Amino acid sequence: MYERFGKRLLDMVLAALLLVLAAPLLAGTALAVALALGRPVLFRQVRAGRHGRPFTLVKFRSMVDGAGSDAARLTRFGQALRASGLDELPQLVNVLRGEMSLVGPRPLPLDYVALYSRRQRLRLVVRPGIAGLAQAAGRNTVPWPERLELDVRYAGARAGLWTDLAILARCLGVVLRGRGATAAGHATMPAFTGPTFDDTEPALQPPSRSRAS
Repeated sequence: MYERFGKRLLDMVLAALLLVLAAPLLAGTALAVALALGRPVLFRQVRAGRHGRPFTLVKFRSMVDGAGSDAARLTRFGQALRASGLDELPQLVNVLRGEMSLVGPRPLPLDYVALYSRRQRLRLVVRPGIAGLAQAAGRNTVPWPERLELDVRYAGARAGLWTDLAILARCLGVVLRGRGATAAGHATMPAFTGPTFDDTEPALQPPSRSRAS
């Protein structure tokens, strides 16, 4: 019941409530971004949603315009913004639209889909989320193979209320400790270039439906 109806209902109720409660924080963050980085305040990028369908993700901008690597364009303000997790708050709008969930694999760039192994593609069977198992394990410091495997584990588990609440609590703890916002030498983490292992035993069957930890 939760997997079919309750999860989406919880997403809508909590996202709407958080948008209302966080309105002053959203306004203050938008002003800070405008003063520190200029306009536009929001960053928009096409990401892969459920079943690989494209959607436009929104978040607060954390980099200056110009040439150079992402790491070079990420200012101290941007680093602090990402570490706080406040840059992700506009994605509550994506949740209300049904493009994302509060809990699920993080939405990744659309061009990554063609690089996934058959097993890794199973992460696309659920809505992407603001928080997920990989974020609870350390956000962007988690290496790609482990990160995508955690996503597959979540996608293959029967969604449960207490599982999702536990993931949200763990992610909040990671964010409050300021951990994992960036991998060393990167604005976020290295680009995904495809599986680094032989995945020729693909998930011809879905992964175990046991509950995610």
